[in-house]
Amino acid sequence: MVYALQTPPFLPQMERGVAKVIGGDPKGNNFLYTNGKCVIIRNIENPAIADIYTEHAHTATVAKYAPSGFYIASGDASGKIRIWDTTQKEHILKYEYTPISGKVKDIAWTEDSKRMAVVGDGREKFGAVFLWDTGSSVGDLHGHAKSINSVDIKQARPYRLATASDDTCGSFFKGPPFKFEFTLRDHSQFVNCVRFSPDGKVFVTAGADGQMFLYDANDGKLVSSLGGEKAHKGGIYAVSWSPDGSQLISASGDKTVKLWDVGAGTAVTTFNLGADVTDQQLGCLWQNDHLLTISLSGYINYLDKNSPDRPIRTIKGHSKSIQCLTVHKKDGRPYIYSGTSHYWDAETGENDCFSGKGHSNQVSKMATDDANELVTCSMDDTLRYTNLDKTEYSASHVVKMDFQPKSVSTAAGGLSLAVCIGQIVLLKDKKKVFTLDNLDYEAEVGALHPGGTVAAVGGADGGIRLYAIQGNSLKDEGQTLKAAGAITDMAYSNDGAYLAAIDDKKVATAFTVADNYSVNFFCPYHGHHAKPVTLAWSPDNEHFATGGMDMIVFIWTIDDSDKRIKLPDTHRLHHVSGLAWVDEHTLVTTSHDASIKQWTIKY
Repeated sequence: MVYALQTPPFLPQMERGVAKVIGGDPKGNNFLYTNGKCVIIRNIENPAIADIYTEHAHTATVAKYAPSGFYIASGDASGKIRIWDTTQKEHILKYEYTPISGKVKDIAWTEDSKRMAVVGDGREKFGAVFLWDTGSSVGDLHGHAKSINSVDIKQARPYRLATASDDTCGSFFKGPPFKFEFTLRDHSQFVNCVRFSPDGKVFVTAGADGQMFLYDANDGKLVSSLGGEKAHKGGIYAVSWSPDGSQLISASGDKTVKLWDVGAGTAVTTFNLGADVTDQQLGCLWQNDHLLTISLSGYINYLDKNSPDRPIRTIKGHSKSIQCLTVHKKDGRPYIYSGTSHYWDAETGENDCFSGKGHSNQVSKMATDDANELVTCSMDDTLRYTNLDKTEYSASHVVKMDFQPKSVSTAAGGLSLAVCIGQIVLLKDKKKVFTLDNLDYEAEVGALHPGGTVAAVGGADGGIRLYAIQGNSLKDEGQTLKAAGAITDMAYSNDGAYLAAIDDKKVATAFTVADNYSVNFFCPYHGHHAKPVTLAWSPDNEHFATGGMDMIVFIWTIDDSDKRIKLPDTHRLHHVSGLAWVDEHTLVTTSHDASIKQWTIKY
C-alpha cells in the first residue's frame, strides 16, 4: 500500500517585469497562485497545507476565488477560463469558456459571483465580461489599443469596472451591461494593476512609471496621486487593499513594498526586501492580518509592520523544474537536498537554501559522500562539493570539467566518478586523478561500488562496462554487462551486493556482484509504459524504485521480479525526474513540476 505523506508545494513561476496575481480566499483561509499548468492553493496560516489543481492543458496564468468562496476561476495562456469547485477534493469542473484568444492576465468577479471579467492578450479583443453560468456577454471591454494587464469590479452596486493596459491608459466602465465611459490618461508608462477598495469608494491604478493614482469609484474622476510625483523608484506591479479600505500595500521593482495611508496619501512603512535583482517585488496580497508579497525569485514573504526590514516568514522552494534529489542525515534527522540549492527537513517540511554563489546552470545529478558533503554536477561544466554542516557554497570546492558532466556518484575513500560527454573522470579528495578519453562508446551514467573498488559505466549501446579502481586509475578488465537498451540510470545497492540498471527499452535489470555480476533480476514486462529515467535503492537493500516519463513509480523486490508496488500518476502531467529514500518505508519523488513528494510504502 502507498500513502502520499507530504507535498511541499512549489512556488509561483515568475518572469522579470511581469506582475504576478495572488488570489485570496473570501473566508480568509487560503491564497492561491499559478505555476506551469497548475493552480496552487495554500493555507495562509500554515502554507505547508496545500492543494494543487492540474486540469489546465496550457500554462495557467491567474486564478481568483468567486466572492461566494465556492468556486475558483483560473485562466491560461490559450485564453481559456475554467471555473471549478472548491468544496470537493476532486475540484469538479463547472464551466469552461474561451473569452479571449491569448494569455489571460487577470480575472474579476462581481460581488454576487454571477458575472466575471477576463482580460489579457488577444487578436480581436483584449477583454470580455460575461455571465459565469452561461458565458453570455454582459458588456463590451473595448477602449484599449494594447494588451490589458489588470481588471477589477466594484464590490457593491451600482457596479463599476476599471481596466489597466500596456497602452499607458486605464479605462472606466459602468454597467451591467458594462459600457465604456472614458479613458484614464494619467500614467506615462504601462499600467500594471487596478484595484477597487473593499468599501467601494475609490479605486487605485499602479504603473511602470512608479506612480499610483486614486479615482472616485462612482464617477471615475481623479482624486489624488499617492506619494506625489513618484510612489516608488521603480515600476509598481501590484497593489492590495486592507480589509477596511483605509490602507493599501504596493509591490515594486525597486525591491520594496510600501504600506500607504490612503487618506493622507503618504507611505506609512517601507519594507526593504533585499538588494539582489531577484528581490524585485512582483505581487502582493493583504488578507486579514497577513501581508504577503512575491519576489522575482518566487519566494513568498510574510511582512511584519513592526519590522519592515525583516519578514516574519519567507517561504522558499523551487519555482522551476527539478532534475534530481538525494537524502542525507544530519544530526540524526533526514534532510532532502534538491535542485540547485535547496534542502528540506524530511520530518517537518521546513526548508531553506544554501548561501553563496552556486551552480550557474541546471544541476543534473547529486550524491553525498562520506565527508558529509553534497556532490553535484551541472550543465555549467562543474562539479561542486558543499559542506552540509555549513550549507554554504565554497568557491574553492569547485572542479571544472573539460566537458559537460551528465552523472556523478561517490564512494568510500573520497572517491567521485563523473561521466561527461565523451569522457570519464575519476576524482579523489576533490581532485581529478584519472581521465578516460576517446571512448569507443557513448557513456551515459556511472556508479561507484560503495567499497570504492569498481566503477560501472552505462552506455548508449546498452553495455555496462566495469572498471577496476586501482590506486588512482581505472582499469578496463574487459567485462561488459548487457542490458536491453541504452542505460538511463543505475546504482549499486547500499551494501554493494547488487547493481541495478534501467534502460530506454523500459527494462529493469539487477546483477549480483558476488556472482560475477550474474543477472539476478530481469523485468521486461508489466513495468513502465515509457522510458524510465531514475533509480534509487531502498536502505533495506531488498527493494529499488524506478521512475519514468510515464509519471509512474515502481518499487521492485530484488528476490521476486513479479512482486512490485505501483505508484501511478505520481506527478500529474510531468515525468518523474528524481528518487531518494528517507528510510525503507518512505520514498521521496520529484519532477519537472517543481514539487517534492514523500510517500509512505507498506510492503
